[in-house]
Amino acid sequence: MTKIEAARAEYKEWCMAVGIDTLEKVNETLDAGKAIELINLCEARQERQYAQAADQIYWNRNRCRIVMMSGPSSSGKTSSSLRIAQQARVLGLKPKVIELDNYFVNREDTPFDENGERDYEALAAMDVAFLNEQLTDLLAGKEVELPKFDFKAGHRVFNGTRLKMEEGDILFMEGIHALNPALTPDIPRERIFNIYISALSALPGGEKDHGSTTDKRLLRRIVRDNRTRGISPESNILRWPSVRRGEIRNIFPYEENANVVFNSSTLYDIPLLKYYAEPLLCGISESSPAYGKATKLLDFLEHVRALKPAEIAAIPPTSIMREFIGGQTL
Repeated sequence: MTKIEAARAEYKEWCMAVGIDTLEKVNETLDAGKAIELINLCEARQERQYAQAADQIYWNRNRCRIVMMSGPSSSGKTSSSLRIAQQARVLGLKPKVIELDNYFVNREDTPFDENGERDYEALAAMDVAFLNEQLTDLLAGKEVELPKFDFKAGHRVFNGTRLKMEEGDILFMEGIHALNPALTPDIPRERIFNIYISALSALPGGEKDHGSTTDKRLLRRIVRDNRTRGISPESNILRWPSVRRGEIRNIFPYEENANVVFNSSTLYDIPLLKYYAEPLLCGISESSPAYGKATKLLDFLEHVRALKPAEIAAIPPTSIMREFIGGQTL
């Protein structure tokens, strides 16, 4: 059994243990007025996952001073990494975040894909040599000046931000290539702790599994990007095949390198996403090339009872789902 299969199986066993192992039972729970109870239960489970991941980082702190996190789009990587770092602080560790996006090569040096367009998701779009130089220096106790990538200008700049590893410091890094050993060839594998984050789920019900991993993440992305990035639901659906190709090429081949697989699914996330996503999807016209996929998503959501505003208000401000619907305080 792979680590991903084991994580799915563990989640399924938990759903059975709490007696909510089908979409119909989720709906029944909500109809019984127990939505807030369900939200609290799911958040408590995730809190345990954060703490367990932090425990492993703590136990390996002398050997692994670098924590690498990766996962597919809209898995809740940002929230998860912040919550795991928070739990690490509870244990006396001092997480220091290095943003891998600051290690892009200059835009003119970015490789081209098979269509002749700049491929910003390729490993060659990262300045691997410079990243490894800085990581090696940091692990050796040296001070480095961290880069900042100017996305508007398309090149790296330095603004005087410096970092030196002190006692109890742990480096936290998150990105699509984080679990790929080719990103850190100069760092011994045993010195890196890998975490894989994805929205894994296993609830039968309706015409397809509740929260099909890819559809769940697409719904999360539609809701988030419409709210924060000005990207329409139609555009997101049309971009999704390209996003998936990038995941298949750059993320999924390395998921088994994870020391910990973090499942960011909750039993209430599809009912929550229905409240926000359904009106957005209904706004896509029949003439749109995204209409077919939008219709399939709506057909799936038809089997789901949406959360009510008063129930949504009970979702904690530190929840993964706040990353998508707003109101997060991390």
